[in-house]
Amino acid sequence: MSGRKILLVDDDQDFLQLLEFDLKKRGFDVVMAANGEDGLEKAKAEKPDLIIFDIKMPKMDGYTFVRRLRKDPGMEALPLIVLTSYEPMKDMFQLEGVQDYFVKTMDMESLFKRVETILHAPPSGA
Repeated sequence: MSGRKILLVDDDQDFLQLLEFDLKKRGFDVVMAANGEDGLEKAKAEKPDLIIFDIKMPKMDGYTFVRRLRKDPGMEALPLIVLTSYEPMKDMFQLEGVQDYFVKTMDMESLFKRVETILHAPPSGA
């Protein structure tokens, strides 16, 4: 699994560091961004295989982040997972093509299994 890059976009630095540690332990390369604007820049520069992001962030919320990301050539089919403590927007994000939506209080092992499933799947159009 080494070499698969995940971009984490969240303003909760403690949570980001915990998630980064666990993902690196599983062999993933991890890039972090503290808000949606920084996340868009890093997505373009780093070309991640998957993005995990929060909804409530400074400078740009998660919904705007997805809309702007999907307009960028080459990012239309990039796998996305919403990881948030804000449950009510699940249906809206699934309409935007987000692969999954996890509430931060859930069992993190389920998130890691989903990440591995997404990154083992053949790319869209393959």
